[in-house]
Amino acid sequence: MASEQEIEDAGQLLRDGGIVAMPTETVYGLAAHALDADAVAKVFAAKARPSFDPLIVHVPDADTAWSLVAIDQLHDGLHGLPEVLTQAFWPGPLTMVLPKREFIPGIVTSGLQTVGVRVPAHPVAQQLLEAAGVPLAAPSANTFGGISPTRAEHVTVECDAVLDGGPCETGVESTVVGFDADASASGVVVLRLGGTSVEAIEAVVGGAVAVAKPGEKIASPGMLDRHYAPRTPLRLVDRIEDLDPASLGNQRVGLLSLRGEQGRGMGFAAAEVLSPSADLVVAAAQLFEAMHRLDRAGLDLIVAQRVPDRGLGRAINDRLRRAATA
Repeated sequence: MASEQEIEDAGQLLRDGGIVAMPTETVYGLAAHALDADAVAKVFAAKARPSFDPLIVHVPDADTAWSLVAIDQLHDGLHGLPEVLTQAFWPGPLTMVLPKREFIPGIVTSGLQTVGVRVPAHPVAQQLLEAAGVPLAAPSANTFGGISPTRAEHVTVECDAVLDGGPCETGVESTVVGFDADASASGVVVLRLGGTSVEAIEAVVGGAVAVAKPGEKIASPGMLDRHYAPRTPLRLVDRIEDLDPASLGNQRVGLLSLRGEQGRGMGFAAAEVLSPSADLVVAAAQLFEAMHRLDRAGLDLIVAQRVPDRGLGRAINDRLRRAATA
């Protein structure tokens, strides 16, 4: 676990324009001073990230978030929603996309007039934000499109420091929401499924939310069709039992499943079980780590089985579908 001195040193690096891998409750992020365009450019370069994919800005509290955005520019009737969501889900794995203040560099928002903001719950992230004293733009600390890191040792991109905060508790990226009075009964649109479930959001806002389709106009991180992918090809199936062994040939094939009951006797070279008790919260926390292990196993193919499409299962299936997109 990162020491107080390491965190203080990392805060200074960030103020000086460096980039630091930091833990959050979702995944490890590659952080830079969000108001320093040159520093943010280093993040894009380290990740080989396309400039049209916006970043999320991490802040220590809601008051800091409000200083970066212009809620009054939201459509009438939507002004109160950010505060409602803040009280329910911050700190935690929820990002809100809101109209930005003019001083936020365009490189952070990919030229959009909106910015994603969130308050992370991880204690090391909170300590780093305090030590740095600046908002931090921080996408996941992996090469663009690859598997997100959920442990410090998963971070392979070059940066000035890596802060070890242990394994990430949530294990999938934050849910990203935007606001559109015409899109749903509640006015809330889920732009990216993630660590806060759609059902939990609907319970708080008191109405149905819309879920954006992958590949729609990019308004937040994680909206590209192919994302979160291992180097090893991944095939997504509904039922392992329906898999034709002949279609696998002589390949070394790994299995990724929820409970581990499926695929016995089918000769898989490696297998990862997300949760023997079928707990979708546990499964979400284990997803990227399991993908990392399979990706290091010298396989020709990974076969992944969809999980029940409810709660955090929707986010798990979203990540698997994107990883399997050619």
